Parts: sequence; C-alpha cells; structure tokens
Amino acid sequence: TMPCHNQQLNNVNTGQEHPMKQVRFANNNNNSSSSSSSSSNVPAVLSDSEPTDATIQLGQDNLGPQLKLLPLNDQIRELQTIIRDKTTSRGDFVFCADRLIRLVVEEGLNQLPYSECTVTTPTGYKYEGVKFERGNCGVSIMRSGEAMEQGLRDCCRSIRIGKILIQSDEETQKAKVYYAKFPPDVYRRKVLLMYPILSTGNTVIEAVRVLIEHGVQPRHIILLSLFSTPHGAKSIIQEFPDITILTTEVHPVAPTHFGQRYFGTD
Repeated sequence: TMPCHNQQLNNVNTGQEHPMKQVRFANNNNNSSSSSSSSSNVPAVLSDSEPTDATIQLGQDNLGPQLKLLPLNDQIRELQTIIRDKTTSRGDFVFCADRLIRLVVEEGLNQLPYSECTVTTPTGYKYEGVKFERGNCGVSIMRSGEAMEQGLRDCCRSIRIGKILIQSDEETQKAKVYYAKFPPDVYRRKVLLMYPILSTGNTVIEAVRVLIEHGVQPRHIILLSLFSTPHGAKSIIQEFPDITILTTEVHPVAPTHFGQRYFGTD
C-alpha cells in the first residue's frame, strides 16, 4: 500500500496530513460527480433488512471526512461474513480476523507521512521513490486491541507499541483507566490506536483523553477498527472532531463477541 513516487506527498514537518487514497467516505453528501457512486457504495455496507437511517444521519452530521471506510469488495465482504457467522470455528475466525486486520493496518499505514527519496538499483540506475517517515507508534486498547498488534508488527517490525487498559466501573458503569504505558516521546508521534469493535465509543473516547493528557494531538491519532456502529463513530468524532477513524463497516449491529472469539474465551 505504499504510494507510488508520483503520488502527492507531504512532509512530516509541514503539519499537513497525508491525503486519503482509494478510501471511500461514509458521507454521501459530496457535490462532486462521484457522489452517485459513493452513495451507492455506502448502503451496500448494510444488509437489505437493516435500516440505513443511521448511516444517512452520519452524512447529515458531516462526519464523512473523519470516518473512512476501506473500499468494499467481495474479499472484505466475505471476511466480514465469516467473522459474524456464529457457526464459524475459532480457527477460521482468527484466520479471517487476522486477514481483515492486516488490510486495515496496511491502509492505516498509508495515511502516515512519507517523504521522497532516491535510491540506486543493483544495475546502477537511480529510482525516485518514497520512504516511511520515522516518528510513529501503535497503541492497543486491551484486550481486544491486542489482536491487532501482530498485524501492525508484520508491516512495521520495529514500531513501538503502547498499551492501555480501560474497563467499566462496576458502580458507575463509566469507563475507567486501569493501566497505560506509552513510549516516553509519544507526544511527538503519530499514533495508530487499535480497537477492533466500536460499539458505544466510550472506551475509545477515554483512551483518546489519556493520549491527550500525554501530549498527543487528536489530529495525530488514526483509529484502526474492523467494525463500527453509527453511534460509536458519531460519539467519537463529536468528542474529537480532528481524529481519523478507519474501519471496514458501519452497521447498527457490531460483532461485540470479537474479543471472546479471537482469544477463545467465549
């Protein structure tokens, strides 16, 4: 998923965000000529029996630029189906989840800054390409977020990964931070925040607050997830308008069993 050398690039020092490439917006209200194809793609995320009001509401609230979905194709659709199927064996579940995670991670990395460079090929020719900018890290929200760590390491062998544990308080039912450990210079880094299922959004909101307390700017956070509800995405973006959410599907019913199935504790 690395961009070609002739694609638009940004320098990490300019403060500009890497442009989105081949990722469809959840917002159907584009006034460009591509709006018809975009609007036809978004409802395809939902099954025919599900209402689309929630997804339409996202567009009305102008959440599209922050909420990005991977291009829907048969491969992704099959992986989503297998993960949601209650008859799927744990082995198949983990295998398909890892595949979907890898696709999300690859596109997440594509949103990070690259810089132009020139290398010499074995035959002596100069090749104008790009190189990954340093200064990124991953943060997994335990426990289900840890399922995405290997997918990130498979793409970035030396990337530093922090962890944060957030659970609901038994009395107040509010999200409470029990553990947080990040790279000491996390405030300088772009953060790939990993949490596969966005249901209410409360856990992610609390995690982002902790990152902000450690000096991370919301615009430097890319949230990687597999599935999201409209309510979850809306809650997060309303709280942090500058954050970017990358997911494969927005659907009223999220597979909240993901963590239990993946780690075999269901």
